Amino acid sequence: MTDADSRDRPDQQEGEGVLSWLDARLPVVSAFRREYVDYRTPRNLNGLWNFGAILTVVLMVMLATGVFLAFNYTPTASGAFASVEAIERQVPSGWLLRSIHVAGASMFLAALYIHLFRGLYYGSYKAPREMVWLTGLVLLAMVMLAAFAGYVLPWGQMSYWGADVAGKAVDAIPAVGPWLEHFLQGGDAPGDVSLHRFFILHMVLAFAVLGVVGVHVAALHVTGSNNPLGVEPRGARDTVPFHPYYTSKDALGLVLFALVFAVVVFFLPHVVFEAENYRPANPLHTPADIEPEWYFLPFYGILQSVPSKFGGLLASVGAILVLFLVPWLDRSPIRSARFRPFYRVCMGGLVVCFVLLGFVGRHHAQGGWMIAGRIAVVYYFAHFLVLLPLSARTERGVVLPDSLAGGRGA
Repeated sequence: MTDADSRDRPDQQEGEGVLSWLDARLPVVSAFRREYVDYRTPRNLNGLWNFGAILTVVLMVMLATGVFLAFNYTPTASGAFASVEAIERQVPSGWLLRSIHVAGASMFLAALYIHLFRGLYYGSYKAPREMVWLTGLVLLAMVMLAAFAGYVLPWGQMSYWGADVAGKAVDAIPAVGPWLEHFLQGGDAPGDVSLHRFFILHMVLAFAVLGVVGVHVAALHVTGSNNPLGVEPRGARDTVPFHPYYTSKDALGLVLFALVFAVVVFFLPHVVFEAENYRPANPLHTPADIEPEWYFLPFYGILQSVPSKFGGLLASVGAILVLFLVPWLDRSPIRSARFRPFYRVCMGGLVVCFVLLGFVGRHHAQGGWMIAGRIAVVYYFAHFLVLLPLSARTERGVVLPDSLAGGRGA
């Protein structure tokens, strides 16, 4: 290129020079291109793989709206409810941002459960992706803790009594239970100290989740994505670059998810807002029905279905902890449930039991719901501890596709 040509395109030369200078000292541009543009991805990923991108975007929205709400929130028993009312009625667009934040919690947990189900169904927890699975479960636990802490903050009737029920459940732990309850509540009942601690816990966990997401994505990019066939890519024909194929697919998924999100925020607010929580906390008046948000109902159903209070708490926590053992409980060399008929039926039973436990929690495990809840609890743990290890015996002689390009469902 001649000097005249260089003078004709000074902007282009300067732009390329800045990016090259930056990339030589901090290779963010080349790293982004390598991990999100040229990154080779299995060619047959279906719509269930969209939920990773959806969860990332919703997390960003939750953090942005949460910081705004924190600017106007008062974490005291006397001022919390009034500050939330002021956000909704006096702060410009405060009602909208709070609605987005509250609906975002429900939508985030819904997408997270679907993401988890996809991992179980397609065997995304199997080697070499154990760290992807384990970091994802750590995220699940952190998000659930953050969601519960956030549920307490409005300090309405359900917020107060939800914190009280949680404290009594923790109190059932032998030896350390009373100390833990006192530490969380700062006294014998929820009050100023407990509200302040829940506020700090909610904010710290929210940003800690962002950091663990980075670790989760890094672990995913080390091993590569699983796919519906559960067969490792064996050449260039089995993969496509992430952009434009999956960036456009994720964009479409985000648009569809945003439409559902908007419908919930503007037309179905009663789905995510508890009417009882629009009354200020009253320690002297217990609501007729104390129940958590829908995303905690299956675990609440487990808690109520077990006769012992400590046993119910142990089973509820164990329902999450057992998921950490899944990579070692499943001994089958086959990943995808598409080639595992027995396991596919077991997964259907697991989903039915999880939904049933939600209804059990909704109806407080009374009458026939108590029996249904205990059957569902037994099946839930039997699925992971008995059926999953034994399923490998029914899958001998299964022939898997040689490649993604020529496999079924590619």
